[in-house]
Amino acid sequence: MHSLHGKVAIVTGSARGIGAEIALTLARAGAKVVVNYVENKMAADKVCAAIVKVGGECSAVQADVSDPAAVQKLFTAAAEQFNQIDILINNAGILLFKEISEIRNEEFERIVDINFKSVFYTLREAAAKLADHGRVVTISSTVTRLMLPKYGAYAATKAAVEQLTRIFAREAGKRGITANIVSPGPVDTELFRTGKTAADIARMSGMAALGGIGATDDIAQVVLFLASDEARWVTGQNIGVNGGII
Repeated sequence: MHSLHGKVAIVTGSARGIGAEIALTLARAGAKVVVNYVENKMAADKVCAAIVKVGGECSAVQADVSDPAAVQKLFTAAAEQFNQIDILINNAGILLFKEISEIRNEEFERIVDINFKSVFYTLREAAAKLADHGRVVTISSTVTRLMLPKYGAYAATKAAVEQLTRIFAREAGKRGITANIVSPGPVDTELFRTGKTAADIARMSGMAALGGIGATDDIAQVVLFLASDEARWVTGQNIGVNGGII
């Protein structure tokens, strides 16, 4: 297993789904983990309890990462609790599954705030507060490489954060910081299933070369590698973890 002993990780949006799995995986590897949530404190506390159960250290911190002031407080709380920040996982996000013609202004503004602006704000904080030789991993999506109906706004926000992360990799590289992107395909989470019919899910399951849809652990294991010292020469890359959809 890749060792993260002595490292401190912030995982945004980690009270459930892929984020929760990433938080637990990093903790199993030895990292102290800040579990970020917006409203569901009970779910965040449950993730922390699971981390403590495997011998890890955890702090649940409430912060709406679409708010720049809240992002500052998140990084400050992490530094005060654990003295340093070595790893940032940009996982927070929402899914909007609608045709472009049907998207209301407020829906578009919300997905831009949560999926795109949040990553800008966290990267800006990381530029000043992440330790030298730190690690950044941004969770994007394979839909940026496809032309799937009803994914227009979602794919646009994810494509934007991919470019932000690549540029950050170039800017932060002088301090030995790496920044990479993980692009999952369909993963069996509540977020993925929201708004989809059984036929939608069956159709997407059939797109992968390996068949079916991914599990949260499939994503978390790749994130763990990118957060480890073994990935010190990997930066500015986008790794598709999608079962061979594309």
